[in-house]
Amino acid sequence: MTTEAGLLLVDKPAGATSHDIVLRIRRKLGVRRIGHTGTLDPFATGLLLSLVGSFTRLADLYHGLPKSYDATLALGRETDTDDLTGKTVSEDAGWRELDGEAIRASFAAREGVGRQVPSSYSARRTGGERAYALARRGERPELRAREVTIHEIAVTDIDLPRVRFRASVSTGTYVRALARDIGRDLGPGAHLTALRRSAIGPFGVDEATAPDAVAEAVAEASTAWRPGMAALPWVWRRELNDGERDEIRYGRPVERGDVLPPSGSAPDSRGGSTNPVALYAADDLFAIAEERDGRLYPKKVFAA
Repeated sequence: MTTEAGLLLVDKPAGATSHDIVLRIRRKLGVRRIGHTGTLDPFATGLLLSLVGSFTRLADLYHGLPKSYDATLALGRETDTDDLTGKTVSEDAGWRELDGEAIRASFAAREGVGRQVPSSYSARRTGGERAYALARRGERPELRAREVTIHEIAVTDIDLPRVRFRASVSTGTYVRALARDIGRDLGPGAHLTALRRSAIGPFGVDEATAPDAVAEAVAEASTAWRPGMAALPWVWRRELNDGERDEIRYGRPVERGDVLPPSGSAPDSRGGSTNPVALYAADDLFAIAEERDGRLYPKKVFAA
């Protein structure tokens, strides 16, 4: 692969949409094909994974990775967006009567598998439209509760009415909806006032670069730039020999051979299955394959 294909770890600033960041990266790198693997709201900051060039075809592999956040909620007020950008829909001074023990217990009770109704201003589709489009027209979108997993959640500071916390959650979990629900559990309601994404799977924001510095990150091969196999540390892998590379180029399967477990720290979400498998040579990604009947069938071929 060339330096025009890979993964960029970007630290998104507040005020910009995720789409704004993609456009900025496109201008800085002069590469047309740029995408990202998970939207952050404009007021939010933190890690945005941006796929460059042909690596945009890998987006589906990133969607299941858990995400970690540092966040702050304010008790006593609910908004129509569940965050600080929305209009007030209710207020309750009952937060003054809450103590730290009750607050921490409410957070702890949310840990594990549960169901969550997405925020009305989310990107979820209902009736063929995005929920936020309906909400902006003054309609009330009907959104079904979905199963989510809160892997870890912990209060880090209490300065009422604000509560700071950290959470690691499954894909599809809305942290602002989590703040809303905790506020309702406690009684006075709540809304999210700050959100920073600290990690996605094995990637941390401490290794990311500012959007305006992406060209330098690529040129200097910094930790923010992950070409080839460095972009897929949690995926099972198999090195190819010369003959096998020729087979893969033409879309033909190869024997399963010695498939190696992930080199990164993200857990395999398929309970031990080796699908998908990244096929490579000299850290150059050749294909993403699927294992069937002891053979590896290329599904996405990157080799010329």
